[in-house]
Amino acid sequence: MIGTVVLPDRPPARGEVRISAGRIDSVVSGPSSGPASRVIDAGDAYVLPGAVDAHVHCLSNPGEGIEAATRAAAAGGVTTIVEMPYDAGDPVDNVRTLEAKQQRVADEALVDVALLATVRPAGGAPDVRALVEHGACGFKLSLFDTDARRFPRIPDDQLLEVLAAISAADSLACFHAENDEIIKPLIERSRAESRDDPGAHSRSRPPVSETEAVLKALEFSFTTSCRTHLCHLSLTRSVELARWFARQGLDVTTETCPHYLCFTEDDLLTQEGRLKINPPLRTARDRDGLWAAVAEGEVDVVASDHAPWDLADKTHAAIFDNHSGAPGVETLVPVVLSEGLARGVPIQTLAKALSEVPAKRFRLPGKGALSPGFDADLVIFDRGVRTTVDESALHSNAGWSPYHGRRLDGQVTVVISRGELIWERALKARAGRGHLVVPGGAR
Repeated sequence: MIGTVVLPDRPPARGEVRISAGRIDSVVSGPSSGPASRVIDAGDAYVLPGAVDAHVHCLSNPGEGIEAATRAAAAGGVTTIVEMPYDAGDPVDNVRTLEAKQQRVADEALVDVALLATVRPAGGAPDVRALVEHGACGFKLSLFDTDARRFPRIPDDQLLEVLAAISAADSLACFHAENDEIIKPLIERSRAESRDDPGAHSRSRPPVSETEAVLKALEFSFTTSCRTHLCHLSLTRSVELARWFARQGLDVTTETCPHYLCFTEDDLLTQEGRLKINPPLRTARDRDGLWAAVAEGEVDVVASDHAPWDLADKTHAAIFDNHSGAPGVETLVPVVLSEGLARGVPIQTLAKALSEVPAKRFRLPGKGALSPGFDADLVIFDRGVRTTVDESALHSNAGWSPYHGRRLDGQVTVVISRGELIWERALKARAGRGHLVVPGGAR
């Protein structure tokens, strides 16, 4: 593949990525004269590593599933997803449900998939090692009780035991950091007073409800020496707290999402339930601060938090009656690259947050870099093509997008996964071609 190759240690430059047997054989400056069965010349377009979306919910809504979510991923330049464990029916908190989901990946996935597990809210610590040994790439833990069965809060005493077990297994704890004791009374008060307008969602989840939970996650992780990843941060203060703990020696990474980089709480007032997301959208100052943190490398990962609820679940008049989350795996790469480049963020920095860091953080072998021996996962992004997001053309079963109508400078034109062309202005992949990815050293 020939184009403007994006590597982490040098400015983007005309070059060639050569592929053999599904892996990257070499990366050379300028087009080479070596033989090739096929040459894709991207012109001046960027050639980047396939994105590793570190935050995808395929099965929270059974109407989506692994096939539809990975179909959307393939169309958007995401060649590996890290799938959340909070599935409708049975969360992935034991070896049986983990192995059943691994089989679904083998049957349904169009791109490669790594699976997070979780733990039961009481007595789950002893299950950690077996889940790691059977291929879980980490553990998602919630400090907010979204659903007592599917998406439960881990009480503090149990949380310390779980983190100690994750640390002993040399795995990774990923946190949903919001505070129950602040949020739930505010919601109840708003409902009692019939204040259920869109803005009530933000008012019921003030910044302290995130930052206090972030502090708990960080201090508990520090106490147990547990590798930690903070999911979907909406506030620059949360990032600053994580950086402080990193200076104390905690192995911690941070994640934000395109919706926090593109929208504000004012957009919630116009899009209403479509933009009801947890944590909520914040101010323009927070949005701009997060972009500054991305540019400085202080936000480590940008991930979609793909939550493909049906539109019927997002259009109730009372904001609290709507499900939280939005589809986003297909728009992750074009939105982040378009918006980031327009703000002057270097393409290498964006590629690092979309590919390299999540692959390293979840220890996904062969993923996240244009390096010899790595899987040949590549994306062509043509910034010269101005596009408009059309939700009717997207590939998730959700059928809608909060980015509908948004103008983007750039388009994903070609996607290659393990050397196979899976997108070239149309889907080329088939269900079942995706591989399960387990951390280096796991089964």
